Amino acid sequence: MTDSPIKNHIYDEAARVWNPGKVALLKDQGIDIVLGDRSGYIFQDVEGQPLINLHINGGVFNLGHCNPEVRQALVEGSLHYDAGNHYFPSQVKNDLCEALLAVSPDHMKYVAFNNGGGESIDAAVKFARHATGRRRVVTVNGAFHGATGIATQAGDPGMAAFFTMTPSPDEFSKVDYDDLDQLEEVLRREDTAAVLIESMPATAGFPVPHDDYLAGVTALAHRYGALYIADEVQTGMMRSGQMWCSVGYGAEPDMIVTGKALSGGYYPMSAVIMNERAGQWLHEDGFAHLSSFNAAELGCVVASKVVEITARESTVANVATLIDLFTARLGELQQRHCRFFTGVRQRGLIIGLQTAHPEGATALMAALYKHGVWSMRANFDTSVLQFKPGLLMSTALAGDVLDRLDVALDDAARSVGMGEKSAVPA
Repeated sequence: MTDSPIKNHIYDEAARVWNPGKVALLKDQGIDIVLGDRSGYIFQDVEGQPLINLHINGGVFNLGHCNPEVRQALVEGSLHYDAGNHYFPSQVKNDLCEALLAVSPDHMKYVAFNNGGGESIDAAVKFARHATGRRRVVTVNGAFHGATGIATQAGDPGMAAFFTMTPSPDEFSKVDYDDLDQLEEVLRREDTAAVLIESMPATAGFPVPHDDYLAGVTALAHRYGALYIADEVQTGMMRSGQMWCSVGYGAEPDMIVTGKALSGGYYPMSAVIMNERAGQWLHEDGFAHLSSFNAAELGCVVASKVVEITARESTVANVATLIDLFTARLGELQQRHCRFFTGVRQRGLIIGLQTAHPEGATALMAALYKHGVWSMRANFDTSVLQFKPGLLMSTALAGDVLDRLDVALDDAARSVGMGEKSAVPA
């Protein structure tokens, strides 16, 4: 840890009153971040040391820290709105529904709002169970859908077991990602309510599916009477180069779950965007799914501005430019560091950097941190680093990040005993 009295005090107090296990892990990794001033894709620690953010809280800061337009929407909105009342409609709720439906497939009809991604996953599964009269949920190995009840059971078995929430095998099934044969084997039982899939599982290191996989998920789910829920909490909101990653692969989900980025980094918001079948409960009992802060009116003002910025032509164009830049430069870096840096998993700005060492991403994370870049390993595959450029990042900052990555790859390779970089002969 640092010699900073301020950081040491904050970490010591956090170990006492907040999260001793997390603090211990951070200390073990030599990480002592305490956020101070922040703007765009750079944040400073409390001592003024800048870090370029390539983690962006899984997409929360797609539009950057303290985005001025989002902040203005929050401030101006707070002069007129608070949470409102979840019983009643309002124009700002309608506006956000219309904005999300406008950037979603035509078959989507309704939007249900929640506060976080896990909560919206729970809600989507409830909606699917009601629509089908079934209980089974099929998910993929290596997925993380959140830390709420159903979401925990749908995710990593170890995380569920830790809290004595091991799911019943009669209600939850796991298959391998990108394997339609395994999925169909479960669906043939005809007792599945929902197929729930992260379009590219983030905590598994963003494996890239075959082009026909997610469209195949749609076809199989519907053939056997199930609903397909696309978990787009990390992969949605233009990160793939299109608004929804699954739709870009030709899928037609019954529900799209979004969150993180929808908040603009200011007001927790998530949503379930659903078709008529998934939303049939709304006609039967509109009070069946309730929460005091669902569709909070101030949150709707913020999220509407987020959707507007995300869908702008200028944002889409910047994303396309960044995709080309990262694709080209990462390919060059992989060639030069091929012994350690073995692959790039990429769909748009959804990027995983594959290393040749089982803890290679842990080493690379630490090396990048020393060179002023904050990124996170994939916790279910610590050979892969999650690498997440923001949608509005400038090409100059992106180039700076890639230059720092070039140096950090050398450092990381040496730290795991893989020697100097291996250049491919010209």
